[in-house]
Amino acid sequence: MTHLRSDYTLQKCNLTKGEAKNIIFVATRNRGKLREIKDLLREEGYLLYSLIDYPHVPTIDETGNTLEENARKKALEVAKLTGYITLADDSSLEIDALSGKPGITSARFLGAQATDRDRNLKVLQLVNGLPEEERKARFRCVIAIAKPDGVCESAEGQCRGFIADRLRGRRGFGYDPIFYVSRYKKTMAELEPGLKNRISHRALAIQKAKKILRRMRQRDCGSVRGNEG
Repeated sequence: MTHLRSDYTLQKCNLTKGEAKNIIFVATRNRGKLREIKDLLREEGYLLYSLIDYPHVPTIDETGNTLEENARKKALEVAKLTGYITLADDSSLEIDALSGKPGITSARFLGAQATDRDRNLKVLQLVNGLPEEERKARFRCVIAIAKPDGVCESAEGQCRGFIADRLRGRRGFGYDPIFYVSRYKKTMAELEPGLKNRISHRALAIQKAKKILRRMRQRDCGSVRGNEG
């Protein structure tokens, strides 16, 4: 169980008050995921920090039974620790022929020491011999956005495809090299980043999350103006 310290503030992270209105914390240490989120939010003007930047902020255990539970838990706890709006996501690969597995355990499939390649090769082994129509799969992503006061909203995105017959492509991360998008006749790892960032599960969830972030910031600005009046 993660034990949280109530005295964590962004002063510990050497951030100035002038930066506060644009700060969004991203509750991840996954560099591939962080890179995508930064690209997807680039035009919003936020100042993004992550758990990679501030290793003294603890990793939050993913103990939920659903993607939403995990995403909300991470967002809420990191928001309380840092004192700023926090974005967290949990994502999964769900394969019909495997009864939805690896599902919520996608990031931990085969254990903490397994690499992305290890996990991809295992999935290919499990579906080996199945025709394409029986290799249906979907990527799911749930993004939660939380404020330090406990307000939290979430958004979900999904992308449907098939499990490829082999590893294909060098872009992306995670299960991208085996997730085949039939519309483009390529795996996620073969797609140009710009295209992936329009059609992926994370891209679709972020599009919804942008509206949540804007709404939260507008409320905060309104509250500040009210206090000043």
